[in-house]
Amino acid sequence: MLKKKNRTITDQVEFVSISDLIPKDHLLQAVEASIDFDFIYDEVKELYSEKHGRPSIDPVVLIKLIMLQALYGIRSMRQTIKEVEVNIAYRWFLGYGLQEKVPHFSTFGKNYERRFKESDLFEKIFIRILMEAIKCGFIKSDTVFIDATHVKASANKNKYVKKMAQHRAHKYKRDLMIEINQDREEHGKKPFEDNNDDDNDNESNGSGEKEVKESTADPESGMFHKGEKERCFAYTVSVACDQNNFILGARAAPGNVHDSQVFSDIWPGCV
Repeated sequence: MLKKKNRTITDQVEFVSISDLIPKDHLLQAVEASIDFDFIYDEVKELYSEKHGRPSIDPVVLIKLIMLQALYGIRSMRQTIKEVEVNIAYRWFLGYGLQEKVPHFSTFGKNYERRFKESDLFEKIFIRILMEAIKCGFIKSDTVFIDATHVKASANKNKYVKKMAQHRAHKYKRDLMIEINQDREEHGKKPFEDNNDDDNDNESNGSGEKEVKESTADPESGMFHKGEKERCFAYTVSVACDQNNFILGARAAPGNVHDSQVFSDIWPGCV
């Protein structure tokens, strides 16, 4: 028999706790139970005035917003706020009631620029949570996977100045050359000369220095060129994770820095 759903029930007033609406096996239930976010208050207290200004948005809420964006792959903070407005689990995680107004999407950006940008807050939070995961036995660091991707910088490739910079050899090549020369010396042979080179758009002058192109718009980026790809100013973003997909470390470097030069700095002992 055909049945038509009576939608007037959605207009009824019900007495219910938000906490009771969140399934016990929900991911955010596990996150909330595993991490005590109160340590964030101690980390940021020096960044807030005790006597002046309006009451701030709870800094834990700002950090949790980033976690929601990362955990659920939401493309922007604007979209994250939209999701929070209609998602009961997200509101519960942030500590917001059903009718409580959530922060504007620009709130985090303003706080980042005015308070967090020059601090090491995010690194401290990352390390704190990673240490908790290690303590609980979640991390399996006997096998570490490291990969890098290039992110194009917002900089015109034709606007640059040429500078001389200290050349740093590829780690794997340098270590191999040391091992070969040790073996040659043990057998009474002359060691090879170590002529460093780079596969990106820079030239070495043979004296430990190389000429690099520095963007006038974004000096921290580097000229990247590989294979058939177009030359552009970019960054190399490297991430290390264990076999359980926990991120162990991440580094951003100029696009003209070889992957092997960054890998050894990401996670102690992984290279």
